[in-house]
Amino acid sequence: MRTEYRNDITMDPSGFVLLGEFVPHIVQEIRYYSTYNFIGDRIDGYEEPCALAAVEAARALKSAAAELLVQGYRLKLFDAYRPARAVKHFVLWGIEDQDVRMKPYFYPDLEKQSLFAEGYIAKRSSHSRGSAVDVTLLDMKTGKEVDMGSPFDLFSEISHPDCRDITGEQYENRMLLQKTMVRNGFRTLDCEWWHFSLEDEPYPDTYFDFPVSSAYLRR
Repeated sequence: MRTEYRNDITMDPSGFVLLGEFVPHIVQEIRYYSTYNFIGDRIDGYEEPCALAAVEAARALKSAAAELLVQGYRLKLFDAYRPARAVKHFVLWGIEDQDVRMKPYFYPDLEKQSLFAEGYIAKRSSHSRGSAVDVTLLDMKTGKEVDMGSPFDLFSEISHPDCRDITGEQYENRMLLQKTMVRNGFRTLDCEWWHFSLEDEPYPDTYFDFPVSSAYLRR
């Protein structure tokens, strides 16, 4: 029987799976393992460019991916489980760090200190509960990402899912992704078209801090 946790941070990965193995045909570009993210450095806790999630979230994502596959799309994943230490990295950067080198690419119209108040960065993230994913669509005919009207992690009103200051086709692409994910058990975030959290979370009060690593998961 899986151990249940409440109101704490744990290092136990026993309820998690590797999404690359669990969800067929998924494409991964783990941005926080790379330096191409809003901070500009690899984020604490990302030891390997792989995606992990609670098995319940993985099952829902697998169902969504299967539905999209028959329509000619693959899911592309930017992030899933995010260790609590990574969120702490975000918070310390936002509060104390004066580095704004990635501002032109990710938050050109905002001051970094406002990213928390605007809802783009959370001090406690659903990603750390293992039930959230950041995804887009990949067109299997072209091999390219579908045009969503703004790139992943662009902190701007244009990234709000219901923004209409984009083309009709871009809006339809967002709605295809959103409706599919919601139909398969996820809920949306009002300021990021790419973010989805499992509606029925297995660990609603627990935050995990084990590293993003296939080796750690298999220990």
